[in-house]
Amino acid sequence: MLEIRRKFNEEFRKNAMKLSHASPKTAKEVASDLGISETMLYRWRRLYTSDGDRSRYATLEEENKALQLQLAESRME
Repeated sequence: MLEIRRKFNEEFRKNAMKLSHASPKTAKEVASDLGISETMLYRWRRLYTSDGDRSRYATLEEENKALQLQLAESRME
């Protein structure tokens, strides 16, 4: 059976993080309420703080990807 991959906008992710940190429920319960997997919720926790802001990890990850792209382009030249 073919599953359609859903995409969530950044606002949804930020609100999910705020909810998951503020709620007394477990991560599994919050994920179930939101209709997402628990794994996805934990992945988003790495990327966003409890306030919904981008985490230091997410910022470094984006910077790393940009530098890798720049390095690959320079190697091709």
